[in-house]
Amino acid sequence: MKKTILKRKRENKTDYRKRIMLLKSRKLRLVIKRSLNNLYAQIIQYDQDGDKIIASSSSNQLKKYGWKFHRGNIPSAYLTGLLCASKAKERGVKEAIVDIGLYKEIKGNALYAVVKGAIDGGLKIACSEEAFPSEDRLYGKHIKGDIQKTVQEIKEKILKQNG
Repeated sequence: MKKTILKRKRENKTDYRKRIMLLKSRKLRLVIKRSLNNLYAQIIQYDQDGDKIIASSSSNQLKKYGWKFHRGNIPSAYLTGLLCASKAKERGVKEAIVDIGLYKEIKGNALYAVVKGAIDGGLKIACSEEAFPSEDRLYGKHIKGDIQKTVQEIKEKILKQNG
């Protein structure tokens, strides 16, 4: 008898073992996704009828805070996590677990910059400090231009706006 493989597993879109382990914790998940130019962060709650999005942010939303740089780099990832955390706090979310899906866990990359931003935004997330990018990279000291000043200004706007 031939066993049917689930479509999302067959297309290499979902690791069901990893998903089950995350869902067993019964905690909200900070799901991080990326495209070529943007990063997305969502706080998601499991529901039998389908996952419910509690809070969501995109690096594209940073434009309204004055962001004029590329939206897929480490500083924009950090600010996206900060923005998502501030939206989640408005809805009463206090803690979450990280769900990066099928992405490789590479120390210091943009995915962990989103997590660092969420933690700095007030969410309680269990993650090793060693995984985060350095402060210099979070604030864009490795990038040419006055991105450092912009990151600090936007961080203050987000924290002030959402308390």
